Amino acid sequence: MFSERYYIEKDKYDRLVNRKNEKSDFYNGIYNRWKYPVLTSGHIPLFWKYDLNPETNPYFMERLGVNAVFNAGAVYLNDKYYLVARIEGNDRKSFFGVAESDNGVDGFHFWDYPILLEDTCKEETNVYDMRLTQHEDGYIYGVFCSESKDLHSNDLSAAVAAAGIVRTKDLRTWERLPNLKTLKSPQQRNVVLHPKFVNGKYAFYTRPMDDFIETGSGGGIGFGLCDDILNPVIGEEIITSRRKYHTITEAKNGAGAVPIRTDKGYIHIAHGVRNTAAGLRYVIYAFATSLEKPWEVIAEPSGYLIAPEGEERVGDVSNVVFTNGAIVDKKKNVFIYYASSDTRMHVATTTLERLTDYVFQTPEDKMRSVKCVEQRCEFIKRNLEYINKISK
Repeated sequence: MFSERYYIEKDKYDRLVNRKNEKSDFYNGIYNRWKYPVLTSGHIPLFWKYDLNPETNPYFMERLGVNAVFNAGAVYLNDKYYLVARIEGNDRKSFFGVAESDNGVDGFHFWDYPILLEDTCKEETNVYDMRLTQHEDGYIYGVFCSESKDLHSNDLSAAVAAAGIVRTKDLRTWERLPNLKTLKSPQQRNVVLHPKFVNGKYAFYTRPMDDFIETGSGGGIGFGLCDDILNPVIGEEIITSRRKYHTITEAKNGAGAVPIRTDKGYIHIAHGVRNTAAGLRYVIYAFATSLEKPWEVIAEPSGYLIAPEGEERVGDVSNVVFTNGAIVDKKKNVFIYYASSDTRMHVATTTLERLTDYVFQTPEDKMRSVKCVEQRCEFIKRNLEYINKISK
């Protein structure tokens, strides 16, 4: 029984990992959505979950199960595509694992071992959602959420979030650095390290929060500088992309992928959240900041870039898409890696040229229905005039 079941499960795993992906029939001219998730709990190697010794596991039971694989940071190294995924065990504890692919859309497989972080933060209970920044100082930095119990509350769900920092050069050996400190914000999540020095300092995009869930007085995505990455302290935070009433960022927003440099500015792929009768709805949106002042927003297309569709809407936390990783490869193809409903990882692909056109040429939100209708009517008018012109 043991041997038979092992080979059945091994065959399922092999077929999943080796399955070729294909573009879906989704179309908006901005990006291609791919049909199959690139990472799921099924991509976890059997030897992570099952005791493979029939003497100690005669019924071939899962001993250390995995619930979900999602919210992956991404990096392009030596012509390969790497995801550092959040892996959530059945015990709710998250950890990180490195998966690699030759083409970025399929064939992702995990390395033999997950990442074992240095245990330097004894109060830390959980870690998740790592962003990977290839910094000009020569290191790859991983910035992630470090979660601890809120010792000032009797509520067992109350937590404290901080930005943990690690660095590496090969994704195998990781050095744990002190957590980021923001003097004006009690908690931080969704923090991204800018890839370049700004005024000679390390620059972070932050998300000021009053507590673990609610942003409170936090006005949106912040920006701050620190002198020393080995003692990362930010005094002042400037708000870049602001939360706005009756928009996709009304409840909260946060930085996602590391900013992508273009000739026109840095493109940011972030997430926005609004409340609905069915709960929070997460979508992905884009904006751009100045090359000279990377905290200054210079373009912000109206609405979302990616929203959950079909099966993406179903999972542990439904109606959610979330990104914390994107890759631009040597051919200027862009791979946006996004999770759906805190359960699995997907990819959408475009080119740097198309993404730049979308961010800088798409109209901005006019903020009021009447103004949005005026905007659309003018848009329709121009189209009808053009149709009449070319049909004559």
